[in-house]
Amino acid sequence: MIVSLSIIRYKKRFIPFALLAMAVHRLPLLITKGCTFRKLLGSGKNGEFTLQPDLQQWALLTVWKTQDDCDRFYRTSFIARWWHFFGCELWTITCEPLSSHGQWNGKNPFATDKQKSSYEGPVVVLTRATIRLSKVKSFWKHVADVAKMMAEAPGYITSFSIGEAPLFLQATFSIWQDADSMKTFAYQSQQHSQVIRKTREENWYSEELFARFIPIKTDGTIKGKDPLKSRKLKVES
Repeated sequence: MIVSLSIIRYKKRFIPFALLAMAVHRLPLLITKGCTFRKLLGSGKNGEFTLQPDLQQWALLTVWKTQDDCDRFYRTSFIARWWHFFGCELWTITCEPLSSHGQWNGKNPFATDKQKSSYEGPVVVLTRATIRLSKVKSFWKHVADVAKMMAEAPGYITSFSIGEAPLFLQATFSIWQDADSMKTFAYQSQQHSQVIRKTREENWYSEELFARFIPIKTDGTIKGKDPLKSRKLKVES
């Protein structure tokens, strides 16, 4: 199983076509060979966790049966040609699932029997939730401080705020120097731990998923840079 996330930035004059892509690209994705899961996603301003959308920046999350299926899509698909035609800046990270629990639309698209307990290196984390409408206010009241704290945490590399819909279908895709750095932030930070506890006590989410991945490779840039360019990416066989 291969998982890829593409961050796509359109030029300002092509924002109408970025919005159109959210509808037009659904059918090609549904019939793409080897693609078992796909999500067209919006982005917070500058990729940050905020209510303000970034109409220039979008994302595509896909799951593939094989690396060949993934590579073929990025070489020859209608969607890849669309991005090229509109001169989009594209950054893609390709990953292999490390662990995953929870559900996304009633299933776990990243579930895998392949374990890599001895892996050491950069780790990618996806947290995704459907926020109950009655809890939206509480969620957004706390999330800004947590996002700021994450960006300042030791071992943090970068992150992207992405979502299927404003307010209540939200996800964070973050990249860390190693699993220990991520765990220290997630479980030893008092403020973050308090928010996690509050989500359970107040039942914020009707559905949630937490997954970790091993980054295999990256291609392209986002805002002129590859966040993982200097990192050694290697998958153990």
